[in-house]
Amino acid sequence: MSLRHTEVTGALEPCGSQDHPDCGIRDVLERIGDKWTVLVIAELSPGPGRFRQLQRAVHGISQRMLTLTLRRLERDGLVSRTVVATIPPQVTYALTARGQSLTQVVQTLVTWAQAHHGPIQKSRRSWDEDGQRAPQ
Repeated sequence: MSLRHTEVTGALEPCGSQDHPDCGIRDVLERIGDKWTVLVIAELSPGPGRFRQLQRAVHGISQRMLTLTLRRLERDGLVSRTVVATIPPQVTYALTARGQSLTQVVQTLVTWAQAHHGPIQKSRRSWDEDGQRAPQ
């Protein structure tokens, strides 16, 4: 969390703490930190995709949740929606330049998650079985 200089005390306080005015970090992190958002951005990073393609690729996401996630990403300017007037209409979703700027961060997160999934699962099992903290 970044630190911000306060006008009143001159001290450095964590931006977003309860007694500090919201500086926008929470608002942005709520969107990009959502698991469905991360997975949709990861799926769109190689290029545009159609709704059903995304639904098949993002395991466990419901039609409603994918619709909401795409709408939110579109609202935030991270995803564009293109409709081709055919019968039935063809709708394609793509990352905008702003959305593309997130792909490196998302890929780093995905790579980290893949590399640490096994040890995290092991720690969880140990915690659950022993009822105590697992070694780090």
